[in-house]
Amino acid sequence: MKTLRLKPGKERSMQRRHPWVFESAIARGGADSGETVRVESHDGAFLAWAAFSPVSKIRARAWSFVETQRIDAAFFASVCARAVAARGLFDLHSDGVRLLHGEADGLPGLIVDRYGDTLVAQFLSAGVERWKDVLADALLKATGLSKLYERSDASGREREGLKPVTGWLRGDGPTEITIREHGWKLSLDIATGHKTGFYLDQRDSRQRFAELAQHRRFRRVLNCFCYTGGFTVAALAGLKAAGALEGVQLVSVDSSLPALERARGHLALNGFEGQGIQTEFLDANVNTVLREFIDQGRTFDAIVLDPPKFAPTVAHAERAARAYKDINRLALKLLEPGGVLLTFSCSGGISADLFHKIVASAGLDAGVDGYIAERLGAAPDHPMTIEFPEGEYLKGLVVVRKPA
Repeated sequence: MKTLRLKPGKERSMQRRHPWVFESAIARGGADSGETVRVESHDGAFLAWAAFSPVSKIRARAWSFVETQRIDAAFFASVCARAVAARGLFDLHSDGVRLLHGEADGLPGLIVDRYGDTLVAQFLSAGVERWKDVLADALLKATGLSKLYERSDASGREREGLKPVTGWLRGDGPTEITIREHGWKLSLDIATGHKTGFYLDQRDSRQRFAELAQHRRFRRVLNCFCYTGGFTVAALAGLKAAGALEGVQLVSVDSSLPALERARGHLALNGFEGQGIQTEFLDANVNTVLREFIDQGRTFDAIVLDPPKFAPTVAHAERAARAYKDINRLALKLLEPGGVLLTFSCSGGISADLFHKIVASAGLDAGVDGYIAERLGAAPDHPMTIEFPEGEYLKGLVVVRKPA
C-alpha cells in the first residue's frame, strides 16, 4: 500500500475526521489516479485510507478513518446501502431524492439522485471514477433498480484530470421523466437538465413558498432565474389551495428558452391553465429585467431570487458578493411594503454569515428595511455533517419588507 506522509501540524483536520488532504499538507508520497493510499502524520501515525488524485489541489479524499478497514467492493456496497437506508430517516415528499451526497455519505465526489425508477450519478473525483463499476453495481443492489444514467459532465471533473462522460451506465430507457413533489408534478430530462436533471435541493424551499402563497394570497409574483419553474409551480399550488388563483400575475425570468418552455408546460401538467391567471415567461437577463421593471414602476408582493453559482470557491467571493448585492438591491426596490423576498446563494465560497451581510448591504443601498423571517437551506437528503461544514452550500433567507 502506498503512503502519504503529512507535514508536521497538518494532521489536525484529519484527526477531526475532515476528509480532505490538500497538496500543501503533504511532505512526501503519491500514487496513481484514484488509487487508495495510507495517510500518515509526520511521525507515522495512521490517519486515514484515502483516494489519491495526482492533479487536484485536494490530493487525497478519505474513504475511512479506521485502520483495520479494507477498501474493497464489500466496503463500497456497505457505504451505498447505508446511504440509501439513511434517506428513510427523513420526511421526503417526492419520488425525486438525493440518495448519495458525496463527502456527507462517505464517498467523496459521488452524487446520486433517484428520479422514480431511474438513478442518475455524477462521478466527480478520481477515487469514485476508479471504482465506478463497483459503485454502479452497489447502487443498483441497494435500491433494487436496474437503470443508472451517468452525468459526469460537471465542472469539477477537469480539476481531477478527468474528461466529461455521459450516457447509460447500466440499463437504458427514456431520459424524459416526471416526478411528484408535494402533490404537484415536475418534468425533467436527465440527459440535458442542470446538475443530474433537476434542483432537488430546493424541494423544501419550494414547499415553503407554496405555504407562504397560500397564507399571504400573493397577487403579483416574480420568479427570477426560474429554470423550469419549480417556484412558479409552488406559488400557483399554494394559491390554488387558498382558492386565490383568479387574477394572479406571475412573471418567470430565465436566460434559457428551453427551460422556460418546460416551465410553461408545467402549468398545463399541473392543471393551472384556464384558471384566470396572467403569466409571463421572459427569456432575458435577470438584471436587465429588474432594472426595466423599476423604470416601469412595477412592483411585486413576492419575489424569488435563485441565481446560479456565482462563487464556487472562497477565491471568487469578492466578485460574487458584488453580483449578489446588485440583484438583491434591485429586487428589494421592486418589493411592495409587506412583501416577501426569498433569496438564495448556492455558492460554496459564500458563507451564511456573509450572505446575510450582502443582503443587508443591498437593503441599505435600496433604502429598504426588512425582517429576516426565516433561514432556508438544502433539503435533508442533501445533508451537511458535523465533520464537513463545507457541505453547507445552499443558503436562503426569507425577507419580509417592513410595512410603510
